[in-house]
Parts: sequence; structure tokens; C-alpha cells
Amino acid sequence: MADHASERPKQSGTAPILVASNRGPVSFRTEDDGALSLRRGGGGLVSGLSAIDDPNAVWVCAALSAADRTAARQAPDGRLDRAGHDVGGQAVRMLDIDPETFARAYNGVANSTLWFVHHLLYDIPTKPVFDDRFRTEWAAYRAYNTAFAEALAAEAAPGAAVLVQDYHLSLAPALLRELRPDLRIGHFSHTPWAPPDYYRLLPDDVAAEVLRGILGADRAAFLTRRWALAFADCCETVLGAGIDRDALTVTHAGRTTRLGVHGLGADAAFLRERAHRPDVDERLAALREAVGHRRTIVRVDRTELSKNIVRGLLAYRHLLRTRPEWLGRVVHIAFAYPSRTDLVEYREYTAAVQRIAEEINTEFATADWQPLILHVEDDFPRSLAAYRLADVALVNPVRDGMNLVAKEVPVVSDHGCALVLSREAGAHAELADDAITINPFDIVATAEALAQALAMPPTDRTARTKRLAAAATALPPQQWFLDQLHAL
Repeated sequence: MADHASERPKQSGTAPILVASNRGPVSFRTEDDGALSLRRGGGGLVSGLSAIDDPNAVWVCAALSAADRTAARQAPDGRLDRAGHDVGGQAVRMLDIDPETFARAYNGVANSTLWFVHHLLYDIPTKPVFDDRFRTEWAAYRAYNTAFAEALAAEAAPGAAVLVQDYHLSLAPALLRELRPDLRIGHFSHTPWAPPDYYRLLPDDVAAEVLRGILGADRAAFLTRRWALAFADCCETVLGAGIDRDALTVTHAGRTTRLGVHGLGADAAFLRERAHRPDVDERLAALREAVGHRRTIVRVDRTELSKNIVRGLLAYRHLLRTRPEWLGRVVHIAFAYPSRTDLVEYREYTAAVQRIAEEINTEFATADWQPLILHVEDDFPRSLAAYRLADVALVNPVRDGMNLVAKEVPVVSDHGCALVLSREAGAHAELADDAITINPFDIVATAEALAQALAMPPTDRTARTKRLAAAATALPPQQWFLDQLHAL
């Protein structure tokens, strides 16, 4: 860890508003000549932060690559804006955390433990195993969170508002409160929250430390009421905290933390504009040529274990095997983009997706019909083209904090699409009335839902799409962010 990150802050900074997240709004690459080039990121947080009209606001993030670490080391106290980088109008402090510490915290704890717990992903007969190695990883996770807490404490003005993001930083609110009790601290969980019985797979001390970490915030917010109540249940079961489920509060160790619910919506203006640029039109034409006059079932996901791509493919195969009227008349467009390829479970899962896709095409393809088009290379314009073309959107996660694809497809769709949606997606709470709901583990029922969606009358499909799009855009990223800020 950089020397400055380990120093206890001596005095307050000048930032009235701060955001903390693992990934920041910019990243760096080292060019052939050794120079650093900067790339701006996207997503809900970047869009949300643009709503803050204050040049003194600071975003604290981690360096994710060797080039990022170089940029962070070269900038005074990691402040990229003070090193002359164009970081988009806000100040950015990038933390040069020791690469081994970062890897253990990020891969060992955040992505291989907390993510697995909250998405209920463990193969229970053999995993998890919390051994000496995990204890080393947990110490690194604590050090990683401490680096963020110290940087936030150093940058924050007296009484500043701090919005800490996600499961990577579950300890940071309590650590920051110890350093700066004057601050107003919020924490937002972008994932689901596990129910108590599953959450208690974690070692008892770790389970308690995560909860106490988040309860260091004045306000802990979630994407749905379901996840907020699951968190409250864990606080009651693990910590013996006092819970008010109507008022959504948790009281523990003499402090009360308010719980909030903010269902992140799609950015309609951006999506509609972006979806009609020439690069999207070009990809749409290529997809139309490949599909021909046939109906389309579209899915767009990262190859993430929770997205349930394998069962989706098995359901499509069942549809073709049991509904011969659709042979030659439908194409499944499946985009499964790389995710966490440094974890063996993800590499194996990607291989399974590719294998089953190949089996489907081998079993059903004819001289003039390829029943499944699979792409595993990330291509955002191509995703938008598929959104526009979709007759049916399949969103079947085993568990998802929200799932923005379910919200984006209806917004972008050219002619209306039927949404087949897992009841385990956070988005289901908002979109259920106009979606076809499925149990994501039931292949036969999912195939039946796909058949129902394909046969939906155009007028019904169009009307549902309009209502889905209205619900999906009710809380766009900027408003989502400002609501949390105002609630503090």
C-alpha cells in the first residue's frame, strides 16, 4: 500500500460530497511508447455522479491495473485531477493498494466469498472451506477497506456526505466513522442480500464484522425492499440487533441505521440515442441478415454464474424438442460476455455455455437455419442492436440485485418485446405485472414461458413493452444517486 494511504488523517479535507467504489470513473493503459492513456468509464455510478454540480466533490477508487497504479503513484496523494488528467469534471483519488493485498481482497473475499454468499452460489457439499488461506484473504480485505476509510477521512470536509458503494467496501462505513464521526455516511448494496441461514455460512466473526461494518453508516440502502429486509434479518439473527421492519431501521450498539430502497432504473435518453447511431445500425443489419424473417429470443449477459445462462440454453433446447412448430422459425441470440476470467469457476462456466450452444446447433441446424447465435466477445453496440431486434427477452438469473438488461430491452425495442423474467431478479419487483414470470431453476416451465412469449399477440406485446419501459425508467441513474444523497 502506498505510504500516504497508511497514515491516519491529521485534518479534514474540502470535499462536501464523496463517493467510494472499487472501480472508478477512469482507467489507464500504458502505450507502446510508455505513456499513459486515459479511458473514461460508463455505467450508473458515472452517470449518477454527473448530477453533482460541485467541483469539490471527490470520487475515491482503487487502482485496478499496473497502469492505474503508475498513474496513482505519479499523482499527488493519488489525486488524478491534480496531476492534470481529464477525469470528467470531478476530482478522483485513486488508491495505489499493494497488488497482492488487492487481489486477496477483491478475488479472495469480495468475488469468491461475499458475491457467492449473496447470490447463493456455493456447491454446498464441497464449498465453502474457510481455512488459513481465507484468514489471510480476510486480513487483506480489512486492509483494503481501511485504505478507503483513511482516504475518505482525509478528503472529506467537516460534516460531508459520503456514499460508499457495494460489497467490496462493507467494512468501510464503520472504519470511517471511527476516524470521522462528524460525517454523514451512506452505504449502497448493488447485490442481493442473503437470508440468515445462508449468510451464516460465513465464519461467525466475519459475518458479524460485515454487518457491523455496514451499520457504521447512517443509512444502508438496497435495490429492493426484499434485500433490505434480508439484511435486517441477518442483523437480528447474527448480532441480536433491534429491527423495525415497518420503519426500516436497525438498532445495534446504541446506534440506529436507517435502511433505504432505491431501484436503479435505465437511462432512457442515453439508451435511445445510443441505440440509433451508425455502428448500432450496422450491427442490426448484420443480425437481421443472419436471422432472416424468423422470430428472435434475445439474452445479453456477462458470463456470470448467477445469470443462469446454461439453464436458459437448456430451456431453449427443450422448446425446440417439444414445440416442433418453432423449428426453423426462431433464432436465439445469446450474448455471453467474459466475466472474472481469473477465477476457475467462471472459465469452466463459460466453457459449459459454449459446449451446450454447440450441441443445440448440431442437433437442430439445417442448411438454411442456425437456431442459436452465440457471441462471447463484449460489444455494446451489438447488444443494443439485439435489444432493438428482440421479439422475446430472456432474463432468468438465479439471483440478481436488480438486472438492468430487463429494464433496457423494453426501452430500446423497435417493435415491442415480451419479457420472460426470473422472479429472483430484483427488477421483478417493478416489472412483474407486464412480464412472464419464471422459476429460474425450472427448465420445462421456462421453455413454456418462451413459447407463450413467442405466441403473444403483437398488440399485447406492444402495450406491455410501453408499460415496462415506463416502469424501467422511473428512477434514472442521476435521480437514483441524488435521492440517496438527499436522504443522508
